[in-house]
Amino acid sequence: MSSGNNKVTVATTWLDGCSGCHMSFLDMDERLVDLAAQIDIVYSPFVDAKTLPEQVDLGILEGSVSSDEDLHKAREFRARCKVLLSLGDCAVNGNVPAMRNPFKLDAVIERAYRENVDLNPQIPTEGVPRLLATVRPVHGVVDVDIFVPGCPPQADAIHYVLTELIAGRTPDPSQVTRFGA
Repeated sequence: MSSGNNKVTVATTWLDGCSGCHMSFLDMDERLVDLAAQIDIVYSPFVDAKTLPEQVDLGILEGSVSSDEDLHKAREFRARCKVLLSLGDCAVNGNVPAMRNPFKLDAVIERAYRENVDLNPQIPTEGVPRLLATVRPVHGVVDVDIFVPGCPPQADAIHYVLTELIAGRTPDPSQVTRFGA
């Protein structure tokens, strides 16, 4: 897996979640220096690039699909990334964001923005993405190639998966991670 410059291009983003998986990515510490020689992060909260390139070797999605914006990002990543990795329990199974699924969306919004607000209760309409009726894991809306569970996955697990992909091998994340750990 590599582009013309011999570095693997990587794009990451977070959908609905806490961004803890990206923090675990950073927890690779000094191993990031070695990875930097092998990958080029072309789009991510880690870098200044504001546009997802047309072709990316590896896309990494963290978080669940809860809004129109999340759905758009997931579809865009799938269309532009050769390999799509679902990182963390929110991306893999919906996790905490999906806890709203048993409730009607209108009731959730009413509870969050009117019932539990003391000052100026109102439902926001501008600058807020429209929520989907149900929260879905990434593979519920697009095809995913690799699933890395964990809340968040440990830095060692992320490193293992990345180094296997860089080496051209298909990683088996079940060897190094599990749901919730």
